Amino acid sequence: MTMDTTPAASLPSIMPAVGEVAPDFTLPDDTGAPRRLSDERGHWVILWFYPKDDTSGCTTEACSFRDAYDRVRASDAEVWGISILGSGSKARFKAKFGLPFTLIADADHAVAETYGTWVEKMNYGKPYMGVRRSTFLIDPQGRIARVWPKVVPDDHAADVLAALAEERARS
Repeated sequence: MTMDTTPAASLPSIMPAVGEVAPDFTLPDDTGAPRRLSDERGHWVILWFYPKDDTSGCTTEACSFRDAYDRVRASDAEVWGISILGSGSKARFKAKFGLPFTLIADADHAVAETYGTWVEKMNYGKPYMGVRRSTFLIDPQGRIARVWPKVVPDDHAADVLAALAEERARS
């Protein structure tokens, strides 16, 4: 992985704020090809962080973005889902559910740390580190337009599409 910002280990777990430039990164996608966020300048990007491929909540959210994908593309936007696990896991998840958008492998969670989504969580009273489900809407200039710091998967794509329409109307 190539990061274009300060190493994640030295950053506090604070999410980038609205108006800030989205931290750039280069990570492998579901085919193993490198994807660089800054290459998407000129287009809107929905960057959604999810905990793990092929789990119930993540599948619900992925399928909601899949079902809304034609409307997303009609708004000159792209969807990038990003989580831990490698490209092979992403390829299987994508194929299993017919996901038409890019999935990004953040296997060492460095980008999740940079975006403040790598956090301590609890499971049956035991703490562990994991990805907090969060979404960032990035404008064509590469700035954060909206942040959803704690996402509930049901109907999240509809909320993001509504925000995208509002932001496009303002620009």
